[in-house]
Amino acid sequence: MQEKDGRDLMVEVRGLRSQFGDRVIHENLDLDLLRGEVLGVVGGSGAGKTVLLNTIIGLKQPEGGTVKVLGYDRANLTDAEAADIERRTGVLFQQGALFSALSVLENVASPLVEHTRLPKSTIYELAELKIAMVGLKPEHHYLKPAELSGGMKKRVGLARALALDPELIFLDEPTAGLDPIGAAAFDDLIRKLADDLGLTVFMITHDLDTLYAICDKVAVLADKRMVAKATVQELERSDHPWIKEYFLGPRGRAAARIKA
Repeated sequence: MQEKDGRDLMVEVRGLRSQFGDRVIHENLDLDLLRGEVLGVVGGSGAGKTVLLNTIIGLKQPEGGTVKVLGYDRANLTDAEAADIERRTGVLFQQGALFSALSVLENVASPLVEHTRLPKSTIYELAELKIAMVGLKPEHHYLKPAELSGGMKKRVGLARALALDPELIFLDEPTAGLDPIGAAAFDDLIRKLADDLGLTVFMITHDLDTLYAICDKVAVLADKRMVAKATVQELERSDHPWIKEYFLGPRGRAAARIKA
């Protein structure tokens, strides 16, 4: 695995080209994610944020360029390498993507059932630990997803993403649909878990409060590529039109004042 600034590159994207039919989404896109970094990825509607996420986690094949995750080139993975990536990464999709027929405990246990040979009792003990880590209580263990609030579903999804003790987690709009208090609490949870567990975090978000509160760096997707990767304070001084409008508009200024 290559290093940058003395830290491992957990994700390395070079010259990425993505398209659907004749529509080009990404062209010559480069991005690095360093070990231990909490990275927010922003961009306008239709900029291809989720397409980028899906390409990095292997749900979409790129039309050009290279994508490396944990040092492995996604274009040339062996079955063993693909399994290693799956064990060492976790994903929280925007709507949680919970199994509707399974309880909270069964949802969180599912990666352990799939990827380990641990006794069932141990699997459920570990799942209970992950559920507690995200702030849910034992009385939630046997609820089904339909019985959960939006914020609870996200916490269950996060617990499932953490089930295998991953090094790297991917979050797709983790605070979308939450009220401001719930969103702030979820931000605090992500930052605490990242610090306590030494996680590397790739997070798609449009939430300015999240960017100011918990992200080490922000990568900006515009003009079909990454036009910047910097701290929010550095981005506030950018001359790029989209970045200026995003960070220096009324909502951006309000988020900056709250953080200050």
